[in-house]
Amino acid sequence: MSHIANETPWEPSQRYPEPRFRAFDPSFLRFRVMNSAVQKLAGGCAWAEGPVWFGDQRALYWSDIPNDRILRWDEATEQVAVFRKSSNNANGNTRDRQGRLVTCEHLTRRITRTEYDGSITVLADRYDGKRLNSPNDVVVKSDGSIWFTDPTFGIAGYVEGEKADPELPHAVYRVDGQSGAVTMVTDALAGPNGLAFSADEKILYIVESRAEPRRIVGFDVAEDGRISNQRTVVQGEPGDTPDGFRVDTEGNLWCGWGMGDAERDGVRVFSAEGKPLGHIDLPERCANLCFGGRHRNRLFMASSRSIYAVYVNAQGLAGG
Repeated sequence: MSHIANETPWEPSQRYPEPRFRAFDPSFLRFRVMNSAVQKLAGGCAWAEGPVWFGDQRALYWSDIPNDRILRWDEATEQVAVFRKSSNNANGNTRDRQGRLVTCEHLTRRITRTEYDGSITVLADRYDGKRLNSPNDVVVKSDGSIWFTDPTFGIAGYVEGEKADPELPHAVYRVDGQSGAVTMVTDALAGPNGLAFSADEKILYIVESRAEPRRIVGFDVAEDGRISNQRTVVQGEPGDTPDGFRVDTEGNLWCGWGMGDAERDGVRVFSAEGKPLGHIDLPERCANLCFGGRHRNRLFMASSRSIYAVYVNAQGLAGG
């Protein structure tokens, strides 16, 4: 087993409660666990993204996009190993409702599923006969449908994939859970990025990362998969960079945040209505996150070169 070194300097807090929890609203402090500090689990990545928790393995998987690999942290041993290399410049990851790994791949411009035996099934690589751009983030609904964003970030250069001209607009897609048919949900967003469903799955939230400034939009979701009633839920300020995010059982949005500004780097938390509640400060920009652990109350944060974790008084949605 190989170990990925903790290269970025890190000084964990020696004080309880964790001072990195910064409240904008007094209600935010209820999420802070009195005797849980932010921990650094791994370092040495070029760009950490797409964390996903496997409870049956007690393990966290995530992508290191430029280094073309998926890494795995083992909770029991606290060791990090390479799960897959080449990963085809994997980005977002999640699990389907049967517990299989679903991955966005930049290099091959496709969505894949890793079967129980380790083989790879391609779920989507084209729409209307044209190649996808570079699938970015992915979520699975309770009906088995797979929803993913497809901006052009991975084909813009040679660092996170191969440079190419886009054949399709920036868009969001849905893969039907029964037929496997791929439909375009919307192409109205500039740079669709992270996405997540509300607890009742009646709202789809999407980060519009090429809006100026960035924002998180919400859509109503019909039973047939169509979306409507686009509105702004979180309007960022200049310099804000919402990226990947997850929703807890109360409907709050936990968002990767920051871009080299100490006041912004970390995780920004909003109510379901978009009210800013607070921030967890990190020394690096957080690109994406997930809830894990037995009770889905441990927040894993993929932050530029490193992975951080902290227990919180909140639970992530099942399947998130």
